[in-house]
Amino acid sequence: MLDLSVLASLGLTLDEQQSARLSAFHRLLLQHNKAMDLTTVPEEEMTLRHYADSLLVLRRDLISPSASLVDVGSGAGFPGLPLAIARPDLRVTLLDSRQKRCAFLQTVIDTLKLPGVRILCGRAEELALPPCREAFDYAVARAVAPLNVLAEYLLPFVRPGGQALCWKGPAVHGELEDGRHAARLLGGRMGALVDLGIPGRSHYVQIIHKISATPKQYPRKAGMPGKDPLRLNLS
Repeated sequence: MLDLSVLASLGLTLDEQQSARLSAFHRLLLQHNKAMDLTTVPEEEMTLRHYADSLLVLRRDLISPSASLVDVGSGAGFPGLPLAIARPDLRVTLLDSRQKRCAFLQTVIDTLKLPGVRILCGRAEELALPPCREAFDYAVARAVAPLNVLAEYLLPFVRPGGQALCWKGPAVHGELEDGRHAARLLGGRMGALVDLGIPGRSHYVQIIHKISATPKQYPRKAGMPGKDPLRLNLS
Protein backbone atom coordinates (compact mmCIF):
# COMPACT_ATOMS: atom_id res chain seq x y z
CA MET A 1 0.00 0.00 0.00
CA LEU A 2 1.17 3.51 -0.78
CA ASP A 3 1.85 5.31 2.52
CA LEU A 4 0.65 8.86 1.96
CA SER A 5 1.60 9.78 5.53
CA VAL A 6 5.26 9.32 4.59
CA LEU A 7 4.83 11.81 1.76
CA ALA A 8 3.09 14.24 4.12
CA SER A 9 5.96 13.94 6.61
CA LEU A 10 8.30 15.15 3.85
CA GLY A 11 6.09 18.17 3.15
CA LEU A 12 4.36 16.60 0.14
CA THR A 13 0.70 17.34 0.81
CA LEU A 14 -1.86 16.20 -1.75
CA ASP A 15 -5.54 16.98 -1.96
CA GLU A 16 -8.20 14.26 -1.98
CA GLN A 17 -8.28 13.81 -5.75
CA GLN A 18 -4.49 13.77 -6.05
CA SER A 19 -4.20 11.23 -3.24
CA ALA A 20 -6.82 9.00 -4.86
CA ARG A 21 -5.10 9.19 -8.25
CA LEU A 22 -1.66 8.45 -6.82
CA SER A 23 -3.05 5.45 -4.91
CA ALA A 24 -4.82 4.21 -8.05
CA PHE A 25 -1.57 4.54 -10.02
CA HIS A 26 0.19 2.50 -7.33
CA ARG A 27 -2.42 -0.25 -7.52
CA LEU A 28 -2.10 -0.40 -11.32
CA LEU A 29 1.69 -0.56 -11.02
CA LEU A 30 1.52 -3.49 -8.61
CA GLN A 31 -1.04 -5.27 -10.76
CA HIS A 32 0.86 -4.92 -14.03
CA ASN A 33 4.25 -5.54 -12.45
CA LYS A 34 3.23 -9.18 -11.95
CA ALA A 35 3.30 -9.69 -15.71
CA MET A 36 5.83 -7.02 -16.77
CA ASP A 37 9.26 -5.83 -15.71
CA LEU A 38 8.18 -2.40 -14.50
CA THR A 39 10.07 -2.16 -11.20
CA THR A 40 12.24 -4.33 -8.96
CA VAL A 41 11.85 -2.06 -5.93
CA PRO A 42 10.17 -3.92 -3.01
CA GLU A 43 6.68 -2.63 -2.33
CA GLU A 44 7.55 -1.50 1.20
CA GLU A 45 10.23 0.81 -0.25
CA MET A 46 8.21 2.25 -3.12
CA THR A 47 6.74 5.21 -1.24
CA LEU A 48 10.19 6.69 -0.67
CA ARG A 49 12.13 5.34 -3.64
CA HIS A 50 9.54 6.01 -6.34
CA TYR A 51 6.91 8.51 -5.21
CA ALA A 52 8.79 10.78 -2.79
CA ASP A 53 11.83 10.67 -5.06
CA SER A 54 9.70 11.87 -7.98
CA LEU A 55 7.82 14.56 -6.09
CA LEU A 56 10.44 16.20 -3.89
CA VAL A 57 11.50 18.47 -6.77
CA LEU A 58 8.22 20.28 -6.09
CA ARG A 59 9.34 21.06 -2.52
CA ARG A 60 12.50 22.56 -4.03
CA ASP A 61 10.44 24.67 -6.49
CA LEU A 62 12.37 23.27 -9.44
CA ILE A 63 9.42 23.21 -11.88
CA SER A 64 7.60 26.42 -12.78
CA PRO A 65 3.80 26.73 -13.15
CA SER A 66 2.07 25.57 -16.35
CA ALA A 67 5.32 24.24 -17.79
CA SER A 68 5.73 21.64 -20.52
CA LEU A 69 7.79 18.62 -19.51
CA VAL A 70 9.04 15.49 -21.26
CA ASP A 71 10.00 12.47 -19.14
CA VAL A 72 12.63 10.60 -21.19
CA GLY A 73 12.85 6.87 -20.51
CA SER A 74 9.73 7.07 -18.37
CA GLY A 75 9.51 3.30 -17.84
CA ALA A 76 6.88 2.70 -15.17
CA GLY A 77 6.03 6.41 -15.19
CA PHE A 78 8.55 7.95 -12.80
CA PRO A 79 8.91 10.83 -12.30
CA GLY A 80 6.40 12.00 -14.95
CA LEU A 81 3.16 10.48 -13.67
CA PRO A 82 3.48 11.52 -10.00
CA LEU A 83 4.39 15.02 -11.18
CA ALA A 84 1.37 15.12 -13.49
CA ILE A 85 -0.90 13.96 -10.66
CA ALA A 86 0.45 16.43 -8.10
CA ARG A 87 0.69 19.30 -10.58
CA PRO A 88 -2.25 19.16 -13.03
CA ASP A 89 -1.13 22.52 -14.45
CA LEU A 90 1.82 20.76 -16.12
CA ARG A 91 1.74 19.49 -19.69
CA VAL A 92 3.54 16.15 -19.41
CA THR A 93 4.84 13.90 -22.18
CA LEU A 94 6.01 10.40 -21.24
CA LEU A 95 8.61 9.01 -23.63
CA ASP A 96 9.66 5.37 -23.66
CA SER A 97 11.08 3.04 -26.28
CA ARG A 98 9.19 -0.12 -25.26
CA GLN A 99 5.70 -0.73 -26.61
CA LYS A 100 4.57 -2.74 -23.57
CA ARG A 101 5.57 0.02 -21.20
CA CYS A 102 3.86 2.62 -23.37
CA ALA A 103 0.70 0.49 -23.28
CA PHE A 104 0.89 0.39 -19.47
CA LEU A 105 1.36 4.15 -19.29
CA GLN A 106 -1.66 4.65 -21.57
CA THR A 107 -3.73 2.42 -19.29
CA VAL A 108 -2.79 4.60 -16.32
CA ILE A 109 -3.60 7.82 -18.20
CA ASP A 110 -7.00 6.48 -19.31
CA THR A 111 -7.89 5.03 -15.90
CA LEU A 112 -6.88 8.11 -13.95
CA LYS A 113 -8.30 10.52 -16.56
CA LEU A 114 -5.17 12.64 -17.01
CA PRO A 115 -5.93 14.83 -20.05
CA GLY A 116 -2.69 16.80 -19.70
CA VAL A 117 -0.51 13.73 -20.26
CA ARG A 118 0.46 12.14 -23.57
CA ILE A 119 2.83 9.37 -24.66
CA LEU A 120 5.61 9.20 -27.22
CA CYS A 121 6.79 5.67 -27.99
CA GLY A 122 10.27 5.45 -29.48
CA ARG A 123 13.93 6.19 -28.85
CA ALA A 124 14.92 9.62 -27.59
CA GLU A 125 17.61 9.95 -30.27
CA GLU A 126 15.02 9.47 -33.01
CA LEU A 127 12.27 11.63 -31.50
CA ALA A 128 14.42 14.71 -30.80
CA LEU A 129 13.36 16.24 -34.12
CA PRO A 130 10.60 18.75 -34.97
CA PRO A 131 7.96 19.07 -33.61
CA CYS A 132 9.56 17.76 -30.38
CA ARG A 133 12.98 19.34 -30.79
CA GLU A 134 13.51 22.20 -28.33
CA ALA A 135 9.77 22.15 -27.64
CA PHE A 136 9.75 21.68 -23.85
CA ASP A 137 10.46 23.83 -20.81
CA TYR A 138 11.90 20.80 -19.01
CA ALA A 139 13.27 17.41 -19.96
CA VAL A 140 13.64 14.99 -17.06
CA ALA A 141 15.03 11.51 -16.57
CA ARG A 142 15.39 9.23 -13.59
CA ALA A 143 17.75 6.25 -13.24
CA VAL A 144 18.53 6.18 -16.96
CA ALA A 145 22.23 6.78 -17.69
CA PRO A 146 25.44 8.63 -16.69
CA LEU A 147 25.23 12.41 -16.73
CA ASN A 148 27.04 12.97 -20.03
CA VAL A 149 24.74 10.47 -21.75
CA LEU A 150 21.67 12.04 -20.14
CA ALA A 151 22.70 15.44 -21.43
CA GLU A 152 22.64 14.14 -25.01
CA TYR A 153 19.27 12.47 -24.47
CA LEU A 154 17.62 15.45 -22.79
CA LEU A 155 19.00 18.78 -23.99
CA PRO A 156 17.82 18.43 -27.63
CA PHE A 157 14.24 18.43 -26.30
CA VAL A 158 14.68 21.59 -24.17
CA ARG A 159 14.03 25.09 -25.47
CA PRO A 160 16.75 27.69 -24.82
CA GLY A 161 15.95 29.11 -21.41
CA GLY A 162 14.62 25.77 -20.18
CA GLN A 163 16.27 23.07 -18.08
CA ALA A 164 17.14 19.41 -18.03
CA LEU A 165 16.58 17.77 -14.62
CA CYS A 166 18.63 14.61 -14.06
CA TRP A 167 17.75 12.36 -11.11
CA LYS A 168 21.01 10.82 -9.87
CA GLY A 169 22.40 8.75 -7.03
CA PRO A 170 25.78 9.28 -5.32
CA ALA A 171 27.64 8.28 -8.53
CA VAL A 172 26.84 11.75 -9.86
CA HIS A 173 29.89 13.17 -8.07
CA GLY A 174 32.17 11.20 -10.38
CA GLU A 175 30.22 12.21 -13.50
CA LEU A 176 30.31 15.99 -13.20
CA GLU A 177 33.36 16.79 -15.36
CA ASP A 178 32.20 14.72 -18.33
CA GLY A 179 28.69 16.04 -17.74
CA ARG A 180 29.87 19.66 -17.91
CA HIS A 181 31.75 18.95 -21.13
CA ALA A 182 28.74 17.25 -22.74
CA ALA A 183 26.42 20.05 -21.62
CA ARG A 184 28.65 22.67 -23.26
CA LEU A 185 28.70 20.78 -26.56
CA LEU A 186 24.91 20.51 -26.49
CA GLY A 187 24.12 24.16 -25.73
CA GLY A 188 23.83 23.73 -21.98
CA ARG A 189 25.50 24.82 -18.76
CA MET A 190 25.70 22.77 -15.59
CA GLY A 191 23.66 24.23 -12.74
CA ALA A 192 23.08 23.29 -9.12
CA LEU A 193 23.20 19.77 -7.72
CA VAL A 194 20.12 19.60 -5.48
CA ASP A 195 19.89 17.09 -2.63
CA LEU A 196 16.32 15.77 -2.56
CA GLY A 197 16.50 15.09 1.17
CA ILE A 198 15.25 11.51 1.14
CA PRO A 199 15.77 9.94 4.57
CA GLY A 200 18.57 7.37 4.52
CA ARG A 201 19.39 7.86 0.83
CA SER A 202 21.74 10.03 -1.19
CA HIS A 203 19.67 11.13 -4.14
CA TYR A 204 19.97 14.31 -6.12
CA VAL A 205 18.71 16.26 -9.09
CA GLN A 206 21.39 17.78 -11.29
CA ILE A 207 20.12 20.84 -13.13
CA ILE A 208 21.43 21.63 -16.62
CA HIS A 209 20.43 25.02 -18.02
CA LYS A 210 19.75 25.25 -21.76
CA ILE A 211 21.67 28.33 -22.93
CA SER A 212 21.58 28.06 -26.72
CA ALA A 213 20.26 25.80 -29.48
CA THR A 214 21.67 22.28 -29.60
CA PRO A 215 23.87 21.76 -32.71
CA LYS A 216 22.11 19.79 -35.42
CA GLN A 217 24.47 16.81 -35.19
CA TYR A 218 23.09 15.98 -31.73
CA PRO A 219 21.71 13.68 -30.64
CA ARG A 220 23.73 11.18 -32.62
CA LYS A 221 22.23 8.02 -34.11
CA ALA A 222 20.29 5.65 -31.87
CA GLY A 223 22.61 3.84 -29.49
CA MET A 224 25.62 6.12 -30.01
CA PRO A 225 25.23 8.30 -26.88
CA GLY A 226 25.50 5.19 -24.72
CA LYS A 227 28.17 3.39 -26.77
CA ASP A 228 30.42 6.42 -27.26
CA PRO A 229 29.59 8.99 -24.57
CA LEU A 230 30.75 12.59 -24.89
CA ARG A 231 33.81 12.75 -22.63
CA LEU A 232 36.26 15.42 -21.58
CA ASN A 233 39.60 14.44 -23.13
CA LEU A 234 42.28 15.26 -20.58
CA SER A 235 45.18 13.68 -22.49
